[in-house]
Amino acid sequence: MEPAPVKLFTGVIYGPSSPIDECLRSLGEGIGEIEIMSGDMPFDRTRYYEAEMGPALRRVIVVFRELIQREEIVEMKIFTNKLEKVFSYENKRTINIDPGYIAQEHIILATGKGYSHRPYLGRGVYADLTLLYIKDDFRKLEWTYPDYGGDEMMALFRKLRHEYAGQLKEVTKR
Repeated sequence: MEPAPVKLFTGVIYGPSSPIDECLRSLGEGIGEIEIMSGDMPFDRTRYYEAEMGPALRRVIVVFRELIQREEIVEMKIFTNKLEKVFSYENKRTINIDPGYIAQEHIILATGKGYSHRPYLGRGVYADLTLLYIKDDFRKLEWTYPDYGGDEMMALFRKLRHEYAGQLKEVTKR
């Protein structure tokens, strides 16, 4: 039996001078209708991207209307990698885009970096098990990125999971 479709989102990290509006338009054109966009959040739990992208980084979560099949996350990561290159300047990214999906049981991010908890999906893409949904709430794991395990993101993902559950009911009725 095929698993249920999932809710696609992207986490977009960008600096003050990044062409974020153009990037968001390109995401909508390349992936599909944007359903929800989170508020602008500081990306300040790590300095990992500062050497490449500069200081005062921000993050926005972009959620897409249409549900996707889980394996489509590979194509989404390949697309977002290409989009990052479009918005690069002097071989440095100005925007980082990480697609992921919300399923009833977890949140998965797509990444190009392998690690012990990241199964390989193909075409240079790995699945990062980021959050588990257990006993009516998301649970972070020892490797969960600090911002994804923070209160603001967890509240957003609870809301999105609730909305996804309703959308999933409608899709399965058809």
